[in-house]
Amino acid sequence: MEYYESHGRNARLICRHFDISPQTFYRWLRRYNPRDLATLEEQSRRPHQTRRPTWSRELALAVQELRERFPRWGKDKLAPLLQAVGWRCSTSMVGRVLTDLGKRGVIVDASLKDPWQRPRSLKRPYAIRKPKEYRATRPGDIVQVDTADIRPWPGWAFKHFTARDVVTRWDVLAAHSRATAHAATGFLDTILARMPFPVRAIQVDGGSEFMAEFETACKERAIQLFVLPPRSPKLNGHVERAQRTHREEFYQVVDLPDSIKEVNKKLRAWERIYNTYRPHQALGYLTPKAFYQQFIDAAA
Repeated sequence: MEYYESHGRNARLICRHFDISPQTFYRWLRRYNPRDLATLEEQSRRPHQTRRPTWSRELALAVQELRERFPRWGKDKLAPLLQAVGWRCSTSMVGRVLTDLGKRGVIVDASLKDPWQRPRSLKRPYAIRKPKEYRATRPGDIVQVDTADIRPWPGWAFKHFTARDVVTRWDVLAAHSRATAHAATGFLDTILARMPFPVRAIQVDGGSEFMAEFETACKERAIQLFVLPPRSPKLNGHVERAQRTHREEFYQVVDLPDSIKEVNKKLRAWERIYNTYRPHQALGYLTPKAFYQQFIDAAA
């Protein structure tokens, strides 16, 4: 205010100088009393006149009694029942009564939790959410792993496992009859054997196959295990895209044999083609092997 008085009472100049809006300045100017700086404090915005309840105590008790008998019923069901026994009340009035009773703690909304559903434990012994500051800058920093359901023909289905390194796009593939923690643990050993670089962290969704034995195996091998939040497949986007590629370029064009062992043989041959021969647009049309070699040469 002293600056305002000493600079020609130029309000716009004051606002630019102190980076405040004209509305704020004029509000302070109207309230300012140099003998009482408390006049500049934020004041209550409560209306001078507030709406008074228009229902009687007896109606509130009737609504309370009916709601306690039927905890899941709202104003749309309670209002016709009250009107049927002679109460003059609208649906919106019953809604306001329910709101008032809830604010005063007279009634409590019924829990929507299924009493027969066993609660899922959200605590994992080793897996954690990926920290925001963690970034994949080297091959092996994050390898995303996922499973896909493959049904070549009616009556036969198996699980396809894909692991993708997010830096080099190097993929490791395998087929298992089921997606179990034991199968995922075996696939972990396959990843470590076929990736041409050390694996430091693995990222998975919350599937049960990536718990228990798999989680223990990651801990024993000193590999960080990151688990995605629920319903967040986009955070595993690299491997999700890989699943589509392998479905379109392998499973939909290859005559599959009728045994998991033979499928894995063909899948292994496709994996070599994918990593060493197929150009990748995301890598500037290099193969993962060539891109990894460039990384090695640059680091030397």
